[in-house]
Amino acid sequence: MWMLDPRPNLPCIVQAVKDGFDLSEASNTPVMLQLRIRACHVHAAHTRHQSHCVAACQLPARKEKIEQRWPNAVKFIEERQLNEFFADGTDDVGLIVQGGGYNTVIRALEHLDMADVFGESKVPMYVMNVAYPLIESEIVRFCEGKRAVLVLEEGQPNFVEQNISDIVRRHNVDVTLHGKDLLPLAGEYNTATMLKGLRAFMEKYERIEPLPARKPRVIPMKVETVERPKAEQASLVEVEAAEVKPLGSLDENVHARPPGFCTGCPERPIFTALKLVERELGEHHVSADIGCHLFSILPPFNLGNTTMGYGLGGAGSAALNVDSDKRAISVMGDGGFWHNGLTSGIANAVFNRSDNLTIVIDNSYTAATGGQDILSSKAKNETRSTGHLIEKAARGVGVEWLRMIRRTYDLKTMTATLREALTTKEKGPKVLVAQSECMLNRQRREKGQVRKAVAAGERVVRERFGVDPDTFPRGDSVPSFYRAQVVSNPTGWDKFREKTRRGFIGWLQRRDAARRERLAF
Repeated sequence: MWMLDPRPNLPCIVQAVKDGFDLSEASNTPVMLQLRIRACHVHAAHTRHQSHCVAACQLPARKEKIEQRWPNAVKFIEERQLNEFFADGTDDVGLIVQGGGYNTVIRALEHLDMADVFGESKVPMYVMNVAYPLIESEIVRFCEGKRAVLVLEEGQPNFVEQNISDIVRRHNVDVTLHGKDLLPLAGEYNTATMLKGLRAFMEKYERIEPLPARKPRVIPMKVETVERPKAEQASLVEVEAAEVKPLGSLDENVHARPPGFCTGCPERPIFTALKLVERELGEHHVSADIGCHLFSILPPFNLGNTTMGYGLGGAGSAALNVDSDKRAISVMGDGGFWHNGLTSGIANAVFNRSDNLTIVIDNSYTAATGGQDILSSKAKNETRSTGHLIEKAARGVGVEWLRMIRRTYDLKTMTATLREALTTKEKGPKVLVAQSECMLNRQRREKGQVRKAVAAGERVVRERFGVDPDTFPRGDSVPSFYRAQVVSNPTGWDKFREKTRRGFIGWLQRRDAARRERLAF
């Protein structure tokens, strides 16, 4: 099976899809299209290519010979020039990279001043938009006349690097290959990782100067003034001398700040309520899922015994469908619910008569990947069908015990509902849909609406919250938080009230100042 790995921009991806079908027809072999996670979120409009009528396909039992299919695929890839050469012949060192990693490599080269902001590389590059099969003639052409080539390939085993090594040796190409000796064996090759490997490669072949040795930094510094007896005072400078003592490295003095829920996130009260319920009922097994809600596995909540894939939280807790005094809890987001959770989680729980609890966190978006609309989104989408309710879908597959909370910030209601779900005598799967809009997306949406309203001359009230520094450190019951309202395009009544308030507050301040002056001594 051939595999395409195009550069992560929409025109290249669209062209790769078209070429993939043609390659499949030319070689009579299935073709796989590989996209990196960030490329999967690219969306835009493109011109539709002319449709092709596909002839009827006959599938008799037969075995295709690699001698027929492979040459056809190689010939097609060469003729269409699916792989690309950049800055070839400009230097005796070069880079070989799969198309999906092209942008990251260019960004790393820009940091080394070996590429500009427009993506023009000063280093020869062979970009494999087709990751398999490898085209021997193109690899030999690129490696000939070069001292060294760096193969940038994610993952282990390094199949591409091994195949390239075999090709250049069989064709007696005198070139030094580098790859996993300068790059990590595993993990994502982000810009920082690429930069480190490229810097080592370029320094080795004297394309850039090595970084100067960095002096150890000891910060912050604590200054302590030492008092000395007069007999030891040699001069005024010595009297005022200070001893500087280092406090150690930053990791010893600065507290770590792990990732967590956003400020005002509607998912935080859900896990706060669950934590409060566990104080009463004891700890429960929590099957977590991928998404923003996975921050619950970190302090201060520490909720989550297992983590499954996108929407598989419910399926992950199916193994714990046993008679017990504590029900298992599975968590999934609205995106995970529609992706996989409805079938493998909810419907499977109904079919197997599970007695566990599933919490579906509905924030109206696929928030963890950028806020894309989904089936249950409330936004009106011209090209998508939205507004389909999660509770209707869950009841449609047979869920009878279902509770809907439309404001997760109501901690009292959230706690009571969770307590009911974990203690009720009613058998069967329990589903709790906790719904509140993602605060980040809500702010993005409302800011545009506010700007339009203000520009149109409408009265708009915005609330601002803060902490009073005069009352906060006192440690008593005096409230330290305050709320202020910012009014744009105020009415006459707003102006009158503001003038009255300022006058009354000013009178109180003058009265207090006079009282303090009388009591002063």
